[in-house]
Amino acid sequence: MSLLLRWLISTLSVMAAAYVVPGVSVKNFWAALIAALVIGLVNALVRPILLILTLPVNILTLGLFTLVINALMFWLASSIVRGFDVANFWAAFWGALVYWLVSWLVNGLLETK
Repeated sequence: MSLLLRWLISTLSVMAAAYVVPGVSVKNFWAALIAALVIGLVNALVRPILLILTLPVNILTLGLFTLVINALMFWLASSIVRGFDVANFWAAFWGALVYWLVSWLVNGLLETK
């Protein structure tokens, strides 16, 4: 059940990013649902490899290059999912930031200790 709840939170985060960030658009709820799934898979499979390959740059920028990697993963997901469009890199950057912030806040509020 927790996995389904996190998927729903990610879906709502994608929709929030589309609502807040110009250049990010979602056609409907189903596209957001698939986009959240693809973002999760891309972050689980591709992101660790990119983090290892860009480790020297990441150390040099004190971890700020991770924001660029997150934007690229967000943009990659938009190229895979129909109905989820990201116009350019800066839209992907801000969209990934909003996606992370909303997910972090909602997961923090729902977390039980």
